[in-house]
Amino acid sequence: MTVGQTGPVAERVRVREIDDDEGRRLVRIVRRDSGSVVTWRRAQMVLLSAQGMDVAAIAKVAFTSEDRVRDVIHNFNADGFGSLYPRYRGGRPPKFTLPQRREIKKIAKSRPAEHGLPFSTWSLHKLGEFLVAEGVVDDISHEGLRGLLREEGVTFQRLKTWKASTDPHYAVKKARIEHLYAIADREVVPEPGEPEIVFCVDEFGPLNLQPHPGRQWAAAGGKHKEPGRKPRPRMRATYTRTAGVRHLFAAYELGEDKLFGHIKPRKNRARFLEFCRYLRTLYPPHVRIAIVCDNYSPHLSTRKASAWGSGPRRTTPRSPTRRRTRPG
Repeated sequence: MTVGQTGPVAERVRVREIDDDEGRRLVRIVRRDSGSVVTWRRAQMVLLSAQGMDVAAIAKVAFTSEDRVRDVIHNFNADGFGSLYPRYRGGRPPKFTLPQRREIKKIAKSRPAEHGLPFSTWSLHKLGEFLVAEGVVDDISHEGLRGLLREEGVTFQRLKTWKASTDPHYAVKKARIEHLYAIADREVVPEPGEPEIVFCVDEFGPLNLQPHPGRQWAAAGGKHKEPGRKPRPRMRATYTRTAGVRHLFAAYELGEDKLFGHIKPRKNRARFLEFCRYLRTLYPPHVRIAIVCDNYSPHLSTRKASAWGSGPRRTTPRSPTRRRTRPG
Protein backbone atom coordinates (compact mmCIF):
# COMPACT_ATOMS: atom_id res chain seq x y z
CA MET A 1 0.00 0.00 0.00
CA THR A 2 1.32 3.39 -0.97
CA VAL A 3 0.77 6.31 1.38
CA GLY A 4 0.63 9.72 -0.27
CA GLN A 5 2.86 12.40 1.10
CA THR A 6 1.33 15.57 2.54
CA GLY A 7 2.81 18.98 2.88
CA PRO A 8 3.88 20.58 6.16
CA VAL A 9 1.06 21.44 8.59
CA ALA A 10 0.63 25.17 9.11
CA GLU A 11 1.36 26.39 12.60
CA ARG A 12 -1.49 27.69 14.72
CA VAL A 13 -1.74 31.47 14.64
CA ARG A 14 -0.97 32.94 18.03
CA VAL A 15 0.62 36.03 19.43
CA ARG A 16 4.32 36.17 20.14
CA GLU A 17 5.69 35.88 23.64
CA ILE A 18 4.95 39.02 25.64
CA ASP A 19 6.67 40.12 28.82
CA ASP A 20 5.04 41.26 32.06
CA ASP A 21 5.08 44.95 31.16
CA GLU A 22 3.34 44.30 27.85
CA GLY A 23 0.80 42.08 29.57
CA ARG A 24 -0.03 44.77 32.14
CA ARG A 25 -0.37 47.34 29.38
CA LEU A 26 -2.83 45.13 27.49
CA VAL A 27 -4.87 44.60 30.67
CA ARG A 28 -5.04 48.38 31.26
CA ILE A 29 -6.34 48.96 27.73
CA VAL A 30 -8.98 46.23 28.05
CA ARG A 31 -10.18 47.34 31.49
CA ARG A 32 -10.43 50.99 30.51
CA ASP A 33 -13.89 51.91 29.14
CA SER A 34 -12.82 55.20 27.54
CA GLY A 35 -10.93 55.55 24.29
CA SER A 36 -11.38 54.01 20.86
CA VAL A 37 -13.54 50.92 20.51
CA VAL A 38 -11.18 49.62 17.81
CA THR A 39 -8.16 49.77 20.14
CA TRP A 40 -10.11 48.03 22.91
CA ARG A 41 -11.20 45.18 20.62
CA ARG A 42 -7.74 44.65 19.16
CA ALA A 43 -6.15 44.56 22.62
CA GLN A 44 -8.80 42.07 23.73
CA MET A 45 -7.96 39.72 20.83
CA VAL A 46 -4.22 39.93 21.53
CA LEU A 47 -4.70 39.32 25.26
CA LEU A 48 -6.92 36.28 24.68
CA SER A 49 -4.38 34.84 22.26
CA ALA A 50 -1.61 35.37 24.83
CA GLN A 51 -3.72 33.40 27.33
CA GLY A 52 -3.73 30.38 24.98
CA MET A 53 -7.12 30.76 23.28
CA ASP A 54 -7.26 29.70 19.63
CA VAL A 55 -8.49 31.87 16.75
CA ALA A 56 -11.95 30.28 16.46
CA ALA A 57 -12.70 30.81 20.16
CA ILE A 58 -11.46 34.42 20.05
CA ALA A 59 -13.73 35.13 17.06
CA LYS A 60 -16.77 33.89 19.03
CA VAL A 61 -15.91 35.95 22.10
CA ALA A 62 -15.21 39.13 20.07
CA PHE A 63 -18.22 38.65 17.72
CA THR A 64 -16.05 38.91 14.61
CA SER A 65 -14.55 36.70 11.89
CA GLU A 66 -11.52 34.44 12.21
CA ASP A 67 -9.74 36.31 9.39
CA ARG A 68 -10.00 39.55 11.33
CA VAL A 69 -8.52 37.89 14.42
CA ARG A 70 -5.61 36.53 12.39
CA ASP A 71 -4.91 39.98 10.88
CA VAL A 72 -4.85 41.60 14.32
CA ILE A 73 -2.45 38.97 15.70
CA HIS A 74 -0.12 39.16 12.67
CA ASN A 75 -0.06 42.97 12.83
CA PHE A 76 0.72 42.91 16.56
CA ASN A 77 3.55 40.43 16.04
CA ALA A 78 5.03 42.69 13.34
CA ASP A 79 4.40 46.23 14.70
CA GLY A 80 3.72 45.77 18.42
CA PHE A 81 1.38 48.15 20.25
CA GLY A 82 1.37 50.59 17.37
CA SER A 83 -0.90 48.21 15.45
CA LEU A 84 -3.60 48.48 18.14
CA TYR A 85 -4.29 52.15 17.50
CA PRO A 86 -6.22 53.08 14.35
CA ARG A 87 -4.34 55.34 11.96
CA TYR A 88 -6.82 58.13 11.31
CA ARG A 89 -6.13 60.56 8.52
CA GLY A 90 -6.38 64.29 8.93
CA GLY A 91 -9.24 66.39 7.67
CA ARG A 92 -12.89 66.65 8.52
CA PRO A 93 -14.50 64.01 10.75
CA PRO A 94 -15.97 61.01 8.94
CA LYS A 95 -19.61 61.38 7.88
CA PHE A 96 -21.87 58.39 8.05
CA THR A 97 -23.97 57.58 5.02
CA LEU A 98 -27.76 57.51 5.13
CA PRO A 99 -27.92 53.65 5.13
CA GLN A 100 -25.42 53.57 8.02
CA ARG A 101 -27.43 56.08 10.04
CA ARG A 102 -30.64 54.09 9.45
CA GLU A 103 -28.97 50.85 10.52
CA ILE A 104 -27.51 52.46 13.66
CA LYS A 105 -30.93 53.87 14.56
CA LYS A 106 -32.61 50.52 13.92
CA ILE A 107 -30.14 48.60 16.11
CA ALA A 108 -30.31 51.20 18.90
CA LYS A 109 -34.12 50.90 19.01
CA SER A 110 -34.00 47.09 19.09
CA ARG A 111 -33.46 44.92 22.14
CA PRO A 112 -30.08 43.21 22.65
CA ALA A 113 -31.90 39.90 23.15
CA GLU A 114 -33.03 40.06 19.52
CA HIS A 115 -29.36 39.78 18.51
CA GLY A 116 -28.60 36.93 20.92
CA LEU A 117 -26.84 39.13 23.49
CA PRO A 118 -27.18 38.39 27.24
CA PHE A 119 -28.20 41.86 28.47
CA SER A 120 -31.44 43.83 28.43
CA THR A 121 -30.44 47.39 27.42
CA TRP A 122 -27.83 49.08 25.27
CA SER A 123 -25.15 51.28 26.73
CA LEU A 124 -23.09 53.50 24.45
CA HIS A 125 -20.09 51.23 25.04
CA LYS A 126 -21.96 48.02 24.19
CA LEU A 127 -23.80 49.56 21.25
CA GLY A 128 -20.62 51.00 19.72
CA GLU A 129 -18.82 47.68 20.17
CA PHE A 130 -21.67 45.78 18.51
CA LEU A 131 -21.81 48.19 15.57
CA VAL A 132 -18.11 47.72 14.90
CA ALA A 133 -18.37 43.92 15.29
CA GLU A 134 -21.27 43.74 12.82
CA GLY A 135 -19.41 45.86 10.28
CA VAL A 136 -21.95 48.68 10.30
CA VAL A 137 -19.14 51.20 10.94
CA ASP A 138 -15.38 50.89 11.12
CA ASP A 139 -15.12 52.93 14.30
CA ILE A 140 -17.29 55.31 16.31
CA SER A 141 -16.66 57.11 19.58
CA HIS A 142 -19.12 57.21 22.46
CA GLU A 143 -19.77 60.93 22.05
CA GLY A 144 -20.09 60.60 18.29
CA LEU A 145 -22.65 57.82 18.77
CA ARG A 146 -24.53 59.91 21.31
CA GLY A 147 -24.67 62.89 18.94
CA LEU A 148 -25.78 60.75 16.00
CA LEU A 149 -28.64 59.20 18.00
CA ARG A 150 -29.68 62.66 19.22
CA GLU A 151 -29.82 63.89 15.63
CA GLU A 152 -31.98 60.88 14.69
CA GLY A 153 -34.41 61.58 17.53
CA VAL A 154 -33.42 58.56 19.66
CA THR A 155 -32.98 59.15 23.40
CA PHE A 156 -32.42 56.84 26.36
CA GLN A 157 -35.78 56.29 28.09
CA ARG A 158 -37.32 54.09 30.71
CA LEU A 159 -39.78 51.53 29.39
CA LYS A 160 -42.86 50.03 31.00
CA THR A 161 -43.64 46.62 29.57
CA TRP A 162 -46.78 44.71 30.49
CA LYS A 163 -46.76 41.58 28.39
CA ALA A 164 -44.78 40.07 25.52
CA SER A 165 -46.52 38.94 22.37
CA THR A 166 -47.45 35.29 21.80
CA ASP A 167 -48.22 35.87 18.12
CA PRO A 168 -46.16 33.41 16.00
CA HIS A 169 -46.12 35.99 13.18
CA TYR A 170 -44.91 38.80 15.45
CA ALA A 171 -41.69 39.53 13.55
CA VAL A 172 -43.44 39.67 10.15
CA LYS A 173 -46.20 41.99 11.39
CA LYS A 174 -43.74 44.23 13.22
CA ALA A 175 -41.54 44.57 10.13
CA ARG A 176 -44.60 45.36 8.00
CA ILE A 177 -45.81 48.11 10.36
CA GLU A 178 -42.32 49.61 10.71
CA HIS A 179 -42.08 49.71 6.90
CA LEU A 180 -45.41 51.57 6.74
CA TYR A 181 -44.16 54.04 9.37
CA ALA A 182 -41.03 54.62 7.27
CA ILE A 183 -43.24 55.38 4.24
CA ALA A 184 -45.30 57.83 6.29
CA ASP A 185 -42.14 59.57 7.56
CA ARG A 186 -40.88 59.91 3.96
CA GLU A 187 -37.86 57.76 4.78
CA VAL A 188 -38.78 55.14 2.19
CA VAL A 189 -40.27 55.67 -1.26
CA PRO A 190 -43.34 53.40 -1.69
CA GLU A 191 -43.00 50.84 -4.43
CA PRO A 192 -45.79 50.20 -6.98
CA GLY A 193 -48.74 48.64 -5.16
CA GLU A 194 -47.71 49.89 -1.71
CA PRO A 195 -49.85 52.39 0.24
CA GLU A 196 -48.97 56.08 0.17
CA ILE A 197 -51.13 57.15 3.14
CA VAL A 198 -50.96 55.48 6.57
CA PHE A 199 -53.61 55.78 9.30
CA CYS A 200 -53.48 54.45 12.86
CA VAL A 201 -57.03 53.68 14.04
CA ASP A 202 -58.34 52.89 17.51
CA GLU A 203 -61.52 53.18 19.57
CA PHE A 204 -62.13 54.66 23.00
CA GLY A 205 -65.26 54.30 25.04
CA PRO A 206 -67.66 54.48 26.63
CA LEU A 207 -67.09 58.20 27.10
CA ASN A 208 -67.76 59.39 30.66
CA LEU A 209 -68.33 62.72 32.36
CA GLN A 210 -66.23 62.60 35.48
CA PRO A 211 -65.82 65.30 38.14
CA HIS A 212 -62.36 66.81 38.45
CA PRO A 213 -61.13 68.99 41.32
CA GLY A 214 -60.50 72.63 40.46
CA ARG A 215 -60.28 76.17 41.88
CA GLN A 216 -62.51 79.21 41.57
CA TRP A 217 -63.65 82.35 43.38
CA ALA A 218 -66.86 81.62 45.30
CA ALA A 219 -68.85 82.76 48.32
CA ALA A 220 -67.57 81.62 51.67
CA GLY A 221 -69.07 78.43 53.11
CA GLY A 222 -69.21 76.76 56.48
CA LYS A 223 -70.00 78.96 59.45
CA HIS A 224 -69.49 82.10 57.29
CA LYS A 225 -72.13 80.95 54.80
CA GLU A 226 -74.82 83.48 53.92
CA PRO A 227 -78.28 82.52 55.23
CA GLY A 228 -80.55 81.03 52.55
CA ARG A 229 -77.78 80.63 49.90
CA LYS A 230 -78.25 77.58 47.66
CA PRO A 231 -75.45 75.01 47.35
CA ARG A 232 -72.97 75.49 44.54
CA PRO A 233 -73.75 73.40 41.41
CA ARG A 234 -71.60 70.31 41.03
CA MET A 235 -70.73 68.19 38.01
CA ARG A 236 -71.84 64.65 38.72
CA ALA A 237 -70.47 61.45 37.20
CA THR A 238 -72.76 59.67 34.73
CA TYR A 239 -73.51 56.61 36.81
CA THR A 240 -77.03 56.35 35.32
CA ARG A 241 -77.05 56.52 31.53
CA THR A 242 -80.64 56.82 30.48
CA ALA A 243 -79.76 57.86 26.91
CA GLY A 244 -77.10 55.21 26.27
CA VAL A 245 -73.35 55.66 25.88
CA ARG A 246 -71.06 57.00 23.15
CA HIS A 247 -67.74 55.77 21.75
CA LEU A 248 -64.94 57.64 19.99
CA PHE A 249 -63.44 56.30 16.74
CA ALA A 250 -60.15 58.09 16.08
CA ALA A 251 -57.59 57.95 13.26
CA TYR A 252 -54.15 59.56 13.15
CA GLU A 253 -52.63 60.25 9.74
CA LEU A 254 -48.89 59.93 10.25
CA GLY A 255 -47.62 61.71 7.17
CA GLU A 256 -49.62 64.94 7.56
CA ASP A 257 -49.89 64.83 11.38
CA LYS A 258 -53.69 65.06 11.33
CA LEU A 259 -56.25 63.57 13.73
CA PHE A 260 -59.77 62.52 12.70
CA GLY A 261 -62.57 61.37 15.00
CA HIS A 262 -66.23 60.32 14.97
CA ILE A 263 -68.59 59.75 17.89
CA LYS A 264 -70.60 56.53 17.51
CA PRO A 265 -73.37 55.00 19.66
CA ARG A 266 -71.82 51.52 19.46
CA LYS A 267 -68.39 49.99 19.01
CA ASN A 268 -68.85 47.13 16.54
CA ARG A 269 -67.87 45.97 13.07
CA ALA A 270 -70.50 48.04 11.25
CA ARG A 271 -69.44 51.29 12.94
CA PHE A 272 -65.79 50.47 12.29
CA LEU A 273 -66.49 50.03 8.57
CA GLU A 274 -68.44 53.32 8.49
CA PHE A 275 -65.43 55.13 9.90
CA CYS A 276 -63.14 53.37 7.40
CA ARG A 277 -65.38 54.48 4.53
CA TYR A 278 -65.02 58.06 5.77
CA LEU A 279 -61.21 57.71 5.79
CA ARG A 280 -61.36 56.31 2.26
CA THR A 281 -63.21 59.43 1.03
CA LEU A 282 -60.44 61.74 2.25
CA TYR A 283 -58.20 60.81 -0.71
CA PRO A 284 -58.81 60.08 -4.40
CA PRO A 285 -59.74 56.49 -5.32
CA HIS A 286 -56.43 55.83 -7.06
CA VAL A 287 -54.42 56.58 -3.87
CA ARG A 288 -53.79 53.44 -1.84
CA ILE A 289 -54.12 53.79 1.95
CA ALA A 290 -53.16 51.56 4.90
CA ILE A 291 -54.94 51.38 8.26
CA VAL A 292 -52.95 50.06 11.23
CA CYS A 293 -55.16 48.70 14.01
CA ASP A 294 -54.97 46.32 16.95
CA ASN A 295 -56.48 42.85 17.39
CA TYR A 296 -59.87 44.01 18.66
CA SER A 297 -62.48 41.51 17.43
CA PRO A 298 -64.45 43.94 15.14
CA HIS A 299 -61.19 44.49 13.23
CA LEU A 300 -60.51 40.81 12.61
CA SER A 301 -63.64 39.80 10.71
CA THR A 302 -63.42 40.03 6.92
CA ARG A 303 -67.07 39.21 6.17
CA LYS A 304 -67.88 42.79 5.14
CA ALA A 305 -64.40 44.06 4.30
CA SER A 306 -65.49 45.10 0.80
CA ALA A 307 -68.08 47.47 2.26
CA TRP A 308 -65.67 50.38 2.67
CA GLY A 309 -63.52 50.24 -0.45
CA SER A 310 -62.17 48.13 -3.23
CA GLY A 311 -59.54 45.55 -2.28
CA PRO A 312 -56.54 46.78 -4.33
CA ARG A 313 -56.83 50.31 -2.85
CA ARG A 314 -56.66 49.58 0.84
CA THR A 315 -54.83 47.33 3.31
CA THR A 316 -55.38 46.74 7.04
CA PRO A 317 -52.29 45.45 8.89
CA ARG A 318 -52.87 44.43 12.51
CA SER A 319 -50.70 45.18 15.50
CA PRO A 320 -48.58 42.18 16.57
CA THR A 321 -49.23 42.69 20.29
CA ARG A 322 -52.26 42.77 22.51
CA ARG A 323 -50.51 44.95 25.07
CA ARG A 324 -48.22 47.78 24.12
CA THR A 325 -44.85 48.99 25.29
CA ARG A 326 -44.59 52.74 25.73
CA PRO A 327 -41.93 55.14 27.05
CA GLY A 328 -42.41 56.00 30.70
